[in-house]
Order: sequence, then structure tokens, then C-alpha cells
Amino acid sequence: MRAGQRPMNSWRICCMGSKKRWAMLLGGTIVTSLTIAVMSLCLGNICFTPAELFGILGGSAGNRAGSGMADMGKGILLYARLPRTIASLLAGAALAVSGAVLQNVLSNKLASPSIIGVNAGAGLGVTLCCAAGVLSGYGVSCAAFAGSLITVFIIFIFSCRTNASKTTVILGGVALNSILNAIAESVTVLDTDVAMLSIDFRVGGFSSVSYQRLMPAALLILAAFVLLFTLCNELDVVTLGDETAQGIGLPVGKYRMLFLVLAALLAGAAVSFAGLLGFIGLIVPHFVRRLTGNESGRLLPLCAISGAGFVNLCDMVSRLVFAPYELPVGILMSVIGGPVFLLLLVRYRGGHRYD
Repeated sequence: MRAGQRPMNSWRICCMGSKKRWAMLLGGTIVTSLTIAVMSLCLGNICFTPAELFGILGGSAGNRAGSGMADMGKGILLYARLPRTIASLLAGAALAVSGAVLQNVLSNKLASPSIIGVNAGAGLGVTLCCAAGVLSGYGVSCAAFAGSLITVFIIFIFSCRTNASKTTVILGGVALNSILNAIAESVTVLDTDVAMLSIDFRVGGFSSVSYQRLMPAALLILAAFVLLFTLCNELDVVTLGDETAQGIGLPVGKYRMLFLVLAALLAGAAVSFAGLLGFIGLIVPHFVRRLTGNESGRLLPLCAISGAGFVNLCDMVSRLVFAPYELPVGILMSVIGGPVFLLLLVRYRGGHRYD
């Protein structure tokens, strides 16, 4: 073997190993998330076997046909558990990908929709929408998107105009999060009707999700996914910094704004039907990056699948462990995410350690 061939062969072996590892990781994550989804559909006050589950989903009542429980079981599965499972999968995927995009665009691994106020902005939009009497799925989704988008732009302008450090951006986001939550709470206190509507929304959860409420947000989430997954290369270039992007010829300002809009769209759409779920956009991207690195073409799909499975698992635990009562999944998320955020904050306490 010639000396000049060795680096190339070593590089090929490395790439082949990396691709194989990535394929195994992706396949394992998909299987795990699908298994959690099937368990979520089967388990509850009325349990189903997998055969009964797929029989009902396929159009027949399975072994329960002819029994008094057939219609009840079918109704519970199709109109309670199925929309709830779909909602938890969509919300987890959307918030995880939104967090990963924000971290890349802002060059800050502690950025996430819940920490820098994006979720709170979406929540304020939904609260004002309810106060105005607009309760349609499309109206709520648009209000949540508008609130999250305004919040993202405030954070972005703050980070650019003040030349703030990465720690300062996070602290500014935490302060903005508190302000937006205070405004939303003030609206609910002054309007008792809004207060009743916002109880479930403030703690986050999927117990009241319906297909009608879910459909508008689902369309927005899927559209944002399609755009992001086709622009992974551009996102990688933006992540490298302005000088590198401009050297390549990429209009970095336009793409940065586009990615911020898509991140806000994902967070706002998820909040519109799931309420305020915290720390998903922080926890999931952090652990996925340790497995895949920063390449968006691998990071974003795995974040979506992992986030979907994680939130679905938390939702299943919240309704099964405390049965016959149900712990709002947003509370469980905060119990898990709070300590993780503190650990990451300690780890990245020096600004130079974010990169």
C-alpha cells in the first residue's frame, strides 16, 4: 500500500463507521418511540392488547366486537388516547427541534423556547386571544405564533445591539420570560373566564386535545419541518458565523431571520395545543448533540424523534403512575428539566465554554 493512500482509506473507514452508527442510532430511536406510542395507546383505565389496538385502528373492534365494552373502548381509543398520543408526539418533536435551531442560530447551547421566553410569548398570545373571545384552532395557533415570533425578535435584537455575552442573553431571556408570564397572569386575574380556560394551559398537558384543535398546529409544524430539513446545509453555514457564511456567499442575515421564524413557528404551534411545556428544547438537543455532533442533517431528525418519544413517555407516566388522578405533564417536565438546566448552567458558566 502506498503511503498516500492511507489517509484516504482511514477517512473512508471513519465515514462508513459514522454512517453505520448514525443509521443504527436513528433506527433504534424510531423503534423506541414507536414502542412508547403503542404502549401509550394500549395502557390506561381500559387496556388493549396490541392485536385489539391494531384491529380498532384498522376498522374492526377486534376481540371486543359484540360486547358491551366495544363501543366504549373504541371511543376511548380513537377520541381520547389517539389524539393525545399524536399531540404529545408533535409537541415533543416541535419543541426539541425549535430548541436545537435556536441554539445553533444564537450560538448558545443553553437557549431553548422555555428559557428565553419563546413559550411564554406564545402563551401570552394565546391568553390575549382567549380574552378577545377567539377560540378557534386557527386563531389560537396564529396568536401563539405571533407571540413567540415577537419574543424571538426581541431576544435577537437584544443580543445583537448590546453585543451581550451568551450568559447575558440567557439571563435577559429569563427576565423576559418572567415579564411575559406576569402579563399573562394579570390578564387571567382580571378576566375570570380566561382564568378558567387557562388553568390547563398554564401547567401544560394533553388531556383536552381534540382533532379540531390539533389540526391547524399540526399543519404548521409539518410545514416548518419540511423547510428546516431541506435547509440543513444552510443552517450549518449560519452556525459557523457571519464571516464564514459571507465568504461562502450565503446571505446570512436573511437565513438567520428565516430560521428564527421557523423556530418560533414550531414553538408557537406546539404551545397552542399543549400549553407551557418547559425544558424539552434544552434537554433533548443537549443529549442528542453528544451522540451526533452539530451537523444539522443528523441533529434535527434525531431531535424530532427523541423529543416525540420523550414527551409521549412523560405524558404516559403522568396519567398512569398517579391514576386515578393525573399529574399535568408540564409539572413533570419542570421536575426533570429544572435540575438538568442547573447542571448545564454550572457546566457552561464560562462564556468560552459554549462553543
